[in-house]
Amino acid sequence: MNTNAKMEQDEVLRVKLAVLRREHRDLDEAIEALHERPNADMLTVRRLKKQKLALKDQIAALEDRILPDIIA
Repeated sequence: MNTNAKMEQDEVLRVKLAVLRREHRDLDEAIEALHERPNADMLTVRRLKKQKLALKDQIAALEDRILPDIIA
C-alpha cells in the first residue's frame, strides 16, 4: 500500500473514530437523562448501556488499528 492510500485510510479511520466517540457520548447523556426520570424504563437503560459498551469495543478496535501497540 502506498503512502497516500495509507494516509487516506488513516483519515477515514479517524473520522469513524470521531463519529463513534460522539455516539458514545450521546448514549451516555441519554442514559443519564433516563436515570433522572422518576419512572425510568430500566429495560431501555440496559439496552442503551449494552449499545454503549459495544461502541466502546469498536472505539478500542479502531484506536488499535490507528496506533497499534509496538513492543520495543
